[in-house]
Amino acid sequence: MSEVHVAVGVVLDQERRVLITRRASDSHQGGLWEFPGGKVEAGESLAAALARELLEELGIEIGRTSPLLEVRHDYGDKRVLLDVHVVWEFQGQALGLESQPLAWVEATALESYPFPAANVPIIRAVGVLLTTPGRKRV
Repeated sequence: MSEVHVAVGVVLDQERRVLITRRASDSHQGGLWEFPGGKVEAGESLAAALARELLEELGIEIGRTSPLLEVRHDYGDKRVLLDVHVVWEFQGQALGLESQPLAWVEATALESYPFPAANVPIIRAVGVLLTTPGRKRV
């Protein structure tokens, strides 16, 4: 089984809330919440894939980003490599252009939403990044 490479954005607003979207019920892990992004196409750079996916899904143009972590996960029926970047700056208003619900959530509230298992390390990393006292906020 091949691994699907996915560009994932942890999109932050001015208040440092995190944007999450809900997967379509007929998709893999359907109905669960996720961080927006999508498959990196053959020959496409990670930066280009992240920019393309967030423009297609949300209608935003990304500005400054930084890498957060990589997550490999095997669901049994599908293996994924999530290449996760924090999106510190963007232009436009985030909308669910694929009819997906979205929510701006405080980092401390992310654990109360049902996410796919591969997203659990992202939730932890975002929590450390945004809630650790004394941590420099970029």
